[in-house]
Amino acid sequence: MKSEYQANSITLIGGVSMGTGVMIGAGIFALTGQIAELAGTWFPLSFIAGGIVTGFSAYTYVKMSNAFPSAGGIAMILKKAYGPGVIAAAASLLMALSMVISESLVARTFGTYVLRPFDLGEGSVADSILVPVLAVGLIVFAYIVNISGNRSVGLFSVVMAFLKIGGIAVFGAAALAASGFTFQPVSGSAQTVPIAGFTASIALSILAFKGFTTITNSGAEIVDPHRNVGRTIIFSIAICVVVYLLVAFGVGSSLSLEEIVAARDYSLAEASKPAFGSYGFYFTIALAVVATASGVLASVFAVSRVLASVFAVSRMLAMLTDMKMIPHSHFGMSGPIQRHTLVYTVVIASFLAVFFDLSRIASLGAFFYLTMDMAVHWGVWRYRRAEIGASGVVILAALGFDAIVLVAFTAMKLQSDPAIVAYAAVTIAGVFLFERAYLSRWLAPQDEPAHS
Repeated sequence: MKSEYQANSITLIGGVSMGTGVMIGAGIFALTGQIAELAGTWFPLSFIAGGIVTGFSAYTYVKMSNAFPSAGGIAMILKKAYGPGVIAAAASLLMALSMVISESLVARTFGTYVLRPFDLGEGSVADSILVPVLAVGLIVFAYIVNISGNRSVGLFSVVMAFLKIGGIAVFGAAALAASGFTFQPVSGSAQTVPIAGFTASIALSILAFKGFTTITNSGAEIVDPHRNVGRTIIFSIAICVVVYLLVAFGVGSSLSLEEIVAARDYSLAEASKPAFGSYGFYFTIALAVVATASGVLASVFAVSRVLASVFAVSRMLAMLTDMKMIPHSHFGMSGPIQRHTLVYTVVIASFLAVFFDLSRIASLGAFFYLTMDMAVHWGVWRYRRAEIGASGVVILAALGFDAIVLVAFTAMKLQSDPAIVAYAAVTIAGVFLFERAYLSRWLAPQDEPAHS
């Protein structure tokens, strides 16, 4: 497949716009209520903890990207660590699946917020039908825009990133101003929040930051990648921490914990009512629609020439196919491999948006992403840390944080929704078994070709 990636085509500002554009959307609009349900009254601090854990994780990616700047991103990092074997292929596929999940999460959030002004009743037949219909419609729209080759998508994505960050920051600041800038924990039950619940909530907070990996997937295209990949990731995470905290404290100043949990799929819209009235409510709805719609476009488009239209997941799947790490079938379709993987991505994302609610979609994303992330840290620590000059202590700390959060999240979900734990476990095991059947070795020397 002819390369579609151009070196030095993404500026530092363009990279930060890309990273924040992917992160801000699902992270705030879809996950705030879910995080509050687990973390309790101090849920804003979960975003700080998530940012810290993500910062440790980013260290591994930055060191690898500096040493091996590549458009292959995470797939290339895993291949460099484990060779083109089962572990690298399966972990890369989990990353691709977590990206698909992010798209379905943001798309379903789009549908949820679009319907808020009509007050159809949460869980009603109309609500249950229209939310997935709108979600699938947005995913299909993103696909159509991509295949149309509309080069204006890049400028649109950058502009939308600035608009939604500014709009969300204004929402948080205004809500805090209405409360007299009292940075207090949200009001609610006096019961002490278990440490396990707060720790488990960090899994979802991390999911709100995982968009930084889009930057590593485009490392070879960033101007002066050895210097700017790390800076882009750090700036993006820092901006998101500030925005998330503003909104979290803003929501907490307007609603009680019980109200936030009750409206967990659309908590920002509910928080805008007491703070701003009907005008603020509609402003928040409009902001959510813009943020989630542009978030889908940003997350499904990897960047070429400042966010030109290339589908991020299909791009990664196409790379894995080129590396002979996953099989490929045309299913009678014409055109290049990336066009085919576009179709696969749309089908999977649409399936998730139709048959899973926001809580389950987010949970699947957390399980897949944390598993992949741990594989990255272990592989780099075991096989590459000396070569890239990385601190083994920092990498092991990142691995340990992921493990603690994953265990706590799994324990909480086993109590509240054991089915989603089973779905995740079966899928993860299935991915590894599938790759084991396709590839001959769990590990393979880096300089040897993969088995096909």
